[in-house]
Amino acid sequence: MKPVRSAIKAIASDLPDRELTNDQLAQELGGDWDAAKILEKTGIASRRIVAPDECASDLAVRAARKLFAAGACAPADVDFLLFCTQSPDFFLPTTACTMQSRLGLSTRCGALDFNQGCSGFVYGLALAKSLIEAGTAANVLLLTGETYSKHINLRDRSARAIFGDGATATLVSAVESDEELIGPFVLGTDGRGGKQLIVPAGGMRNRHTPETGIEKEAEGGNWRSLENLYMNGPEIFNFTLQAVPSAVQQLLQKCGQTMDHVDYFVFHQANRFMLDRLRAKLRIPADKFCLHMESYGNTVSSTIPIALEHARAEGKILPGQKVMLVGFGVGYSWAACMIRFAT
Repeated sequence: MKPVRSAIKAIASDLPDRELTNDQLAQELGGDWDAAKILEKTGIASRRIVAPDECASDLAVRAARKLFAAGACAPADVDFLLFCTQSPDFFLPTTACTMQSRLGLSTRCGALDFNQGCSGFVYGLALAKSLIEAGTAANVLLLTGETYSKHINLRDRSARAIFGDGATATLVSAVESDEELIGPFVLGTDGRGGKQLIVPAGGMRNRHTPETGIEKEAEGGNWRSLENLYMNGPEIFNFTLQAVPSAVQQLLQKCGQTMDHVDYFVFHQANRFMLDRLRAKLRIPADKFCLHMESYGNTVSSTIPIALEHARAEGKILPGQKVMLVGFGVGYSWAACMIRFAT
């Protein structure tokens, strides 16, 4: 009898209806920004933005329903729901618990949120794999959902140009296989970088007050309050160029392989400038490296599964091929793993 392994069985995504193009953004922000300049700097032509009454959970629920409608599994088959978000509906209850009810999952289904950003999908795969291969669950529904637009000041030109909203649903299931289909993993954390990508006020450490909502002009003509997202782009860029190549090499050592053994690379779709630098530093051929952000922007934990969904549909990833996933960003946090699709 073959060992029980975990495998990605299906991926579905959902994006808001509203589209914010570079032309619209340039008109709003004015100054020396134009659509072509934004595209050149970021690799992003447009991004999707939720409606005022729309939450990350709404997008994730729709993504999960698409996955069910495609026949990946029935709601009753799900044993555990994992929801990765930094935009929960409430401080409490856990958003995953309310989603269990909305999706019609069994009351015997476990459910939890985990607050992890750009590395969150890979972390979620590690959690799902652990649940399955420990015998705790047979089918894990891994949801990612983010609405960073709700954290960003409308006059913050740098952040608004990069981030978009979106959600995904990934079914991770138990299968019998002689070979590992998810893993191994390299995970890392450096909390000293937490202040470089942060919403400073609103939690228990620094609660909302009239003062935290006051908007002030910051670097580069950007405006924000302590209740808005702050991003130190240069510091995050420097962190990424150090952490990601190291994580890639550690993962290859764990696998006992070289870069040539990897068929396709899907990194967190942060922005094109950063990804171009990483690809050049790691000497990855362009045809083996995913760039898929132009129409969506940086959707945080959803970028990797969205890219995987489209790469599979376009025939860039075939069954049995080795795919390296690497997430990195807010925390600081990073995560890398190898996956293969059985079918």
